[in-house]
Amino acid sequence: QGFVQRFLNAASTLLCHTAPNHMGPDMNLYTCSIDLKDSAKALVFAHSVEMWMDHLLAKGVINAWQLFRCKLNLASDNHRDFLLNIAVTDLTQLDRAFRISGSLDDKTDQLYHAVHDMISATDFGLFRPYPDDERAERMALL
Repeated sequence: QGFVQRFLNAASTLLCHTAPNHMGPDMNLYTCSIDLKDSAKALVFAHSVEMWMDHLLAKGVINAWQLFRCKLNLASDNHRDFLLNIAVTDLTQLDRAFRISGSLDDKTDQLYHAVHDMISATDFGLFRPYPDDERAERMALL
């Protein structure tokens, strides 16, 4: 295979990774809009994201993930270059993912920093399927 075909094959494997039987209509979507540092290489970043997300997937703290990149620069100034979507069942699972990220495990720390150190700016959001049974726009304990 030529370089272009190998690149396209590799890129297609980065787009969506899903744990078996874990994608359903009740998934919450944690979105990360990402710009890289000028010194970062996009393919290195994509590979690092794959390694990090697959680590979280193997630990069962996320259900699926997808990485997208802006196409043909068709985006407003409010959009960043990359979009990472992470599917979780609920906030408890998302909390476990955050706790894994902060663990003192050497492998986890290495994988996390391989991604984090290439990022210059991020925006985050948490979305739920809608309409849903909760029908709550805001919840609070107080």
